[in-house]
Formats: sequence, C-alpha cells, structure tokens
Amino acid sequence: MFVLLLLLIVVVFALGFLHPVWWLIAGVLVFGLARNSRDRGGGWGRESRSDLDEYREYRQRRNRQERWDRRYRRQHRAQWRREDRRDRGR
Repeated sequence: MFVLLLLLIVVVFALGFLHPVWWLIAGVLVFGLARNSRDRGGGWGRESRSDLDEYREYRQRRNRQERWDRRYRRQHRAQWRREDRRDRGR
C-alpha cells in the first residue's frame, strides 16, 4: 500500500511539468502521508524498534546486573563483615 502511494505521488509530481496544479495535488498527498504516519506512531524520525523490544532489553540488562550483584555479594560477604567490624570498633 505504501509503495503504491509513493508511486502515485511520483506520477502526480511528474504530471506537474504539464500543469502546476498537479504539483499542488502531489504536495497535499505528501502532507497527508506524513501526517497520517505520524498519527499512527510511525514517522520518519522514529526508530523501527517497538517499545516492547526496548523494555525487553532493559529487563534483560537489569536481570544480568542483579545476578552479578548477587554473585559479587556472596563472594565478598566475609570481607565486608570484617570491614564493618573494624569501622564499628573505631
């Protein structure tokens, strides 16, 4: 559908060399296409990834960080306790 609309715009723009009214019609079609795609959440400046993909990546990154934190805490728990006792003793 999108390809057909672009083809129509190119044809109407080419007809503008015969009569300038066709350029006006092509401009209206381009304006309508841009406005319609922006209303649907798409558009030229928007990335192609969906918000769900971005959230999924965020959640995976957060889970990896939490696993790393848990592992690091387990490995160095005794050292932290010694440091806490030294700090309290001062």
